[in-house]
Amino acid sequence: MDINQLKFDEKGLIPAIVVDAITKKVLTLAYMSRESLEISMEKGLTCFYSRSRQELWLKGETSGNYQHIVSITADCDGDALVVMVEKDGPACHTGSDSCFYQPVWESEELKEFSYAGLMKLIEGRKIDKKEGSYTTYLFEKGLDKILKKVGEESTEVIIAAKSEDKAETIYEIADLAYHVMVLMTEAGISLEDIHRELASRHVIDHKVKQEKMTK
Repeated sequence: MDINQLKFDEKGLIPAIVVDAITKKVLTLAYMSRESLEISMEKGLTCFYSRSRQELWLKGETSGNYQHIVSITADCDGDALVVMVEKDGPACHTGSDSCFYQPVWESEELKEFSYAGLMKLIEGRKIDKKEGSYTTYLFEKGLDKILKKVGEESTEVIIAAKSEDKAETIYEIADLAYHVMVLMTEAGISLEDIHRELASRHVIDHKVKQEKMTK
């Protein structure tokens, strides 16, 4: 969609929902004017229009918490934007990772899951060791024990996949993923580190495909 097709409101603004491209967490809801959107597209950094101060503000200009834009997508009516970003620091002026951190209501039956949430729980078990926790047990036993479990779970995945048992393979892959995340925490590796590595490989793979097509 062309910028000229977007529908700005009577004040010349359009709401922009900013989302972390890595964790998919909603970071903030801000507003853009046509000028701030053009600046955002030109710089590759989020630039908003402050309704309270009635001026443009480049996110991170004073705090250093810049938001590097991955993509900007308009909704079906063209009157709202989703801005996917990779951030340098907290999105909220309070210092919180996201502006959305105050629970209002949560279903008792439907539980939200995210890899980021699981990683946070695992990291918490390393710092605040909970008695009876299997994760805490792994950290207490140390790297050799964690590596042994990763090896065992890898073998279980191979056996299940070789047997062409889809349900068992899913179960074992989940076990492996969990133990790999424990290893990541032990080694000081974040989900963002893996995301960036995979993203860099995607770019390389795309270039290789283009080179093959031109030959």
